[in-house]
Amino acid sequence: QVQLVESGGGLVQAGASLRLSCAASGRTFSSAVMGWFRQAPGKEREFVGCIRCSTTNTYYADSVKGRFTISGDGAKNTVYLQMNSLKPEDTAVYFCAARQWGVMVPTAPGAYDYWGQGTQVTVSS
Repeated sequence: QVQLVESGGGLVQAGASLRLSCAASGRTFSSAVMGWFRQAPGKEREFVGCIRCSTTNTYYADSVKGRFTISGDGAKNTVYLQMNSLKPEDTAVYFCAARQWGVMVPTAPGAYDYWGQGTQVTVSS
């Protein structure tokens, strides 16, 4: 069993930056794909990006490419989502997720086995 705990959310103004953290514990695996998703009210859960995704180290949704960066600290079993130039449309609950490594880049929520509880990010205009 893998436990994931997100932190770092908050309320910021448009143009600001935030860094989210996802700490993994339990049965962690160094080759796990770690993904970030977000879900706004009334919308489906949306893929943001992943690290250690297949043969590509990182992969991002077009909506965040160039603004968001995912990194990891293996010693701490922690993955980070650095979000820059935030926009009001980035407002959502952000989740991290994990699954074992595979050949394809997993962008669907159903492809992940473990989820955190989420952290709220609110961007005001």
